[in-house]
Amino acid sequence: MAGQNKDRIILGIDPGTNIMGYGVVHEKGKQIECVGFGIVDMHKMDGHFNKLKHIYERTLQLIDGFKPDELAIEAPFQGKNVQSMLKLGRAQGAAIAAALTREIPIFEYAPRKIKLAITGSGAASKEQVAGMLQKLLKLEELPKKLDATDGLAAAMCHFYQRTSIVSDSKCKDWKEYIAKNNVKIPGKRSGKI
Repeated sequence: MAGQNKDRIILGIDPGTNIMGYGVVHEKGKQIECVGFGIVDMHKMDGHFNKLKHIYERTLQLIDGFKPDELAIEAPFQGKNVQSMLKLGRAQGAAIAAALTREIPIFEYAPRKIKLAITGSGAASKEQVAGMLQKLLKLEELPKKLDATDGLAAAMCHFYQRTSIVSDSKCKDWKEYIAKNNVKIPGKRSGKI
């Protein structure tokens, strides 16, 4: 089948106005490997519009450097602070505009869907998502800022959506999740994650 010979690079982005996380994975057939991940730190930058410009420019650099076939981006979560949501939406828009400039297909995922795809729980913590990614992608160490693994999680979520590895059915616990998704767990399985 043609679907088994896939070869594509997915750039995942976790948008933010102070820190933008990104992760890149390479799909080769049914295999997936981490190509890179990191953050774009804008804490010391002045002005919201300057940060948006920087997000746009850095996203273009990531696209030109990694040459992704597709972009997976985390959707802004619904919060109580309208100003924060507006800023986050603008940050996401700047990254999307960069991908549109390079004609990269864009896929948006809700934060809960990303967590569910990686851990089996839409309420997982950043640490749980990072820990699972470390196991799945055999990462030697995790970054200090977990925004990087959040970007990587967006890319992996997109990979799982397209390969139908993640089950749509809900699991009652980790043991059941692992049993249903054992293709994701490298090496010896245990009930602890």
